[in-house]
Amino acid sequence: MRTHYNTDLSIADISREVRLCGWCNSYRDHGGIIFIDLRDRSGIIQLVAYPNSQAYSVASNVRDEFVLLAKGVVRARGEGLNNPKLETGDIEVVLDFLQIENKSLTTPIIIGDDSVSEELRLQYRYLDLRSQKNLRIFEIRSKVASITRRFLESNGFLEIETPILTKATPEGARDYLVPSRVHKEQFYALPQSPQIFKQLLMVGGFDKYYQIAKCFRDEDLRADRQPEFTQIDVEMSFCTQLQVMQIAEGLILTIFKEMGRQIDYKIPVITYYEAMEKYGSDKPDLRFDMPLVEVSDLFVESSNDIFKRIALDSHSNRFKALCVKGGDNFFSRKMLSELEKFVRGFGAKGLAYIQVKESCKTYSNEEIESNLKGPLVKFIDSAKLKELLVRVGATKGDIVFFGAGDKKTVWDYMGRLRLEVAQAMNIINSDELRFLWVVDFPMFENTSEGVKALHHPFTMPKDLDVDDIEDIKSLSYDIVLNGVELGGGSIRIHKSKIQSKIFELLNITQDEARDKFGFLLDALQYGAPPHGGFAIGFDRLIMLLSNANSLRDVIAFPKTQKANCLLMNAPSHVSKEQLNELHIRTKA
Repeated sequence: MRTHYNTDLSIADISREVRLCGWCNSYRDHGGIIFIDLRDRSGIIQLVAYPNSQAYSVASNVRDEFVLLAKGVVRARGEGLNNPKLETGDIEVVLDFLQIENKSLTTPIIIGDDSVSEELRLQYRYLDLRSQKNLRIFEIRSKVASITRRFLESNGFLEIETPILTKATPEGARDYLVPSRVHKEQFYALPQSPQIFKQLLMVGGFDKYYQIAKCFRDEDLRADRQPEFTQIDVEMSFCTQLQVMQIAEGLILTIFKEMGRQIDYKIPVITYYEAMEKYGSDKPDLRFDMPLVEVSDLFVESSNDIFKRIALDSHSNRFKALCVKGGDNFFSRKMLSELEKFVRGFGAKGLAYIQVKESCKTYSNEEIESNLKGPLVKFIDSAKLKELLVRVGATKGDIVFFGAGDKKTVWDYMGRLRLEVAQAMNIINSDELRFLWVVDFPMFENTSEGVKALHHPFTMPKDLDVDDIEDIKSLSYDIVLNGVELGGGSIRIHKSKIQSKIFELLNITQDEARDKFGFLLDALQYGAPPHGGFAIGFDRLIMLLSNANSLRDVIAFPKTQKANCLLMNAPSHVSKEQLNELHIRTKA
């Protein structure tokens, strides 16, 4: 039907006869000459219909979103009539034939209008997808998938598909369950990840595996979560942690380079503990320099008993200071009150601060207090105040925020405060890319529901012979970009005795372990090689590369934050006959 896509054409094609196909993006009748902006996947080109052509009578009936087949000759636009906003703005096609292949009702949304509510755009997603913005996003998605395959295959990886219908296993989130018609009262589960299968592929001797895999998790949603999502899934045998990280880093840097985003620095590596102590987050944003500084030692002799008690228990507690350059001049009393409300929402008892009114470097200890303002000043002596200001690098016009208490709580709300302040002051360069590796994650965490694996229970521990279970570290690693966890992985357990020990520490009984993971425990006894791997959130990667606002923007047919598909009206009720076949009875 077509000889070219619209943007294939240029000045070099003047006088060429072409056939084009697409949708009417807009229609204009200029007193005897009709102009149509024809849109296809590549972009827009202007069509011109004169009264003496067959196309004219057809063009007079064209309206927005009609499907058109057009034939004509390319010519240059008249002097001063160029459109610099269009890639084809120097040319137009003079029609000698036009066909309305299909008409369109008046669309319920305007194509490309971002002011239309997301609910309406998702309901009519097939129309929303016609916008140039969305087309570009999915061009990026397709290209990144191709780059991924080329890179991994050039490094000896085989693409292997793993099952979608599988067994329910405890991996941290709720499973989506699929009832079996054949096996009464039994269920399949949709995979939260291909984790176990890729380990079994290593036992099977495939050495290097990859897959752009669908994953399913029934969990509460937000902008960067979907119930079904895609990840780049990789596993390799006979490897060290460093070798796995090198493959992951090489893939990511290759993707960004081929997408025009060259990274010209060596990606730094820090431990989980360093990340939490310095940034209050295991996925810190390094686009701005605003570290948390430990100051417990300066408060052990504080006149405030609460501060003193917190400072004396340096194992369980933390006393963090956050120096915000220029903060005293920026934050009003009302804004400080809002920041206090913000941190209280994450467990803080309050938000103490010191405002630095004058530089204190040249002042004596006796003079320093008069140059500071804030509720903490009276609870620490002048010499300690001066040492505190030097330690955090505070000078005139700065404000220093403080968080004190249980270390996990302080890490969390002070890390969030760091980001909140940076965003409020607009000091984050949105065009900058700052990657970071975080390693040595804790193997376990104590929760209200008992001991849980921080990553998953198949991660190899570094050392099990420690007194505190939370001090056991794992051979795990995450790669972070601009405060977003882009991906991560671990070296896996390849010995059944170690795996059984991990299940024991997680209070998974032998019977439960056999029921849930018997096939894996068996496989590990048949010459399982050392192996490890990683997964990269594919949707999240595309979101960052395309500057999209949420994962929903980069998935062709996404779910809402309530896990609904507005286009298909899913989930939906099914007939009693279907339920009976599946041996399911619903509550009234």
